[in-house]
Amino acid sequence: MNITTLTLTAALVLSVVGCSKTETPSATPNPSAAAPAAAAPAAQAGSSYDLVAANGKGFTVGALMSAQPVYVLFDPQCPHCGRLWQAALPLHSKVKFVWIPVSFNPAKSLPQGAALLSAANPVDTMTAHEQSLLAGTGGMAASADVPEELKQAITNNTQLLNQLGVESVPFLLGKHRKTGDIVSYNGAMETAALANLMGVE
Repeated sequence: MNITTLTLTAALVLSVVGCSKTETPSATPNPSAAAPAAAAPAAQAGSSYDLVAANGKGFTVGALMSAQPVYVLFDPQCPHCGRLWQAALPLHSKVKFVWIPVSFNPAKSLPQGAALLSAANPVDTMTAHEQSLLAGTGGMAASADVPEELKQAITNNTQLLNQLGVESVPFLLGKHRKTGDIVSYNGAMETAALANLMGVE
């Protein structure tokens, strides 16, 4: 199987920015605030996908029986991640997504990530959280008393993002539905662009 990293034309992209490790996320993304990190080189894409599949801890939503999951590393305080979540919702009947929380802001994103990982209904919980975040109200209220197992999982996820050499989120890794090629993308995008990236009709 040829492993390639696909890119999208700017016309399809809603927002090509993400939340970096050093910026303070705001609920109203500024398109000039940050550029997306470069996608992983093609030679590394396959190993990156396998690394995330083996080591990332997230919650699974969408087409649960799909054999080709799409992994999304995100920070719960990142509004660009919220935009990508909204864009992914219409594809839940076709695509299996695994959302993997990382923490750039331990005081806020770590408790929220833990709450999302342990949610009984992750779709409803994440949707409500992202709506609140994008409305400027900070997202869900979450206990600062995070169980050690969940704290370690999110710490490991954050280290995994660092290991991949990715500087901002959301960061997506998946397999193209038609070609089987590994695809990666850094930033938010519209539903149509996301479907095109994944080869979903």
